[in-house]
Amino acid sequence: MKSLLPATAGAAGILFMSPATADDLKVASGHAEILVQRDASWNGKRYTHYPTSAPQLTVLRLTIPPHSALPWHTHPVPNAGYVLQGQLTIHDKATDEKKTFRQGEAFTESVDDAHRGESGDTETVLILVYSGTSGQKTTIPLPGQKSEY
Repeated sequence: MKSLLPATAGAAGILFMSPATADDLKVASGHAEILVQRDASWNGKRYTHYPTSAPQLTVLRLTIPPHSALPWHTHPVPNAGYVLQGQLTIHDKATDEKKTFRQGEAFTESVDDAHRGESGDTETVLILVYSGTSGQKTTIPLPGQKSEY
């Protein structure tokens, strides 16, 4: 950044900094850390295909209160999540299998398998990314269940 006052302004002077210009920026690559990269969901079910029409990505932030279970639901498209805060236990309805993901961990969800998320002792905050198509739902509640969100 460039100072708006001459260098002779001294210690008693107030320095004002202008924002960096494009000429001040150096070109550098970012550091990428793969959080999750899989061809199957957390419980091992392989993904078979993407929708055949134009894709639409959906990214959402989901907050779950402490000691809560989301309604039973399925996802028609592949998706992945990241735990920003708290913990999430994914519970598979058919097998009763469970797996817990904690703050800072990423996970992949199953397609067409009934499951639900369960929070722990604190509020759980997730970032979820869905690979669907325009107008397609990202989550489908089981009959008699409320929507996941």
